[in-house]
Amino acid sequence: MDTPRAIVETFTAAFASMGIQGQDPSAIRATIGLPLERAFSKLLGVPLDDGLVAQGVKQYQVFYKELILPRAGQLIFPGVADGLATLHAQGLSLAVATSKFYASADALLKAAGLREPFSMVVGADQVKQPKPHPEMGQLIMQKLGVPAERAVMVGDTTHDLSMAHAAGMRSIAVTYGVHSLRELESSSPTWIAHGFDDVLKCVQAENGSRGS
Repeated sequence: MDTPRAIVETFTAAFASMGIQGQDPSAIRATIGLPLERAFSKLLGVPLDDGLVAQGVKQYQVFYKELILPRAGQLIFPGVADGLATLHAQGLSLAVATSKFYASADALLKAAGLREPFSMVVGADQVKQPKPHPEMGQLIMQKLGVPAERAVMVGDTTHDLSMAHAAGMRSIAVTYGVHSLRELESSSPTWIAHGFDDVLKCVQAENGSRGS
């Protein structure tokens, strides 16, 4: 989903509610893909256990409901809804590994009408070590009974690709999201996709070559 602009707006609103002005939008955008606590810690220049971090996270969650969830259906990238429905109908196990908290991710998927195809949604608050650590991917593979050599991570940040590599998965870097092509290539993805149709082709070709 195309959330970067809305995420920057939400961070900006959260900071404003805390009396903090002048945060650089590009600096905020650079934290997308990190758990909220780490993002606020980095942007504020304070330790993770600083009270400002907890306050920022709380305010972000308030504005997230106001600024992002109502626009969820408009944020879906072209081809994603139909592509997910196709993969689900073909019997592939689909899961979400996200740096969002579980409740936020689940609410966003439901608001966008995309929750049904996914067997699992794993948020940053459900693991000890979020992305780029492999724990999230390992948890999903364990719960779904999928070996690493049969798993593919689709992501638009280097955090996604690094998690996949550390977990022994293959990966598809999508170029229409947060990180640039050059940044994505630095994490050595297995495939590069410029649209969700490309993602579908990669997954279907790989699934066909290995058998169902």
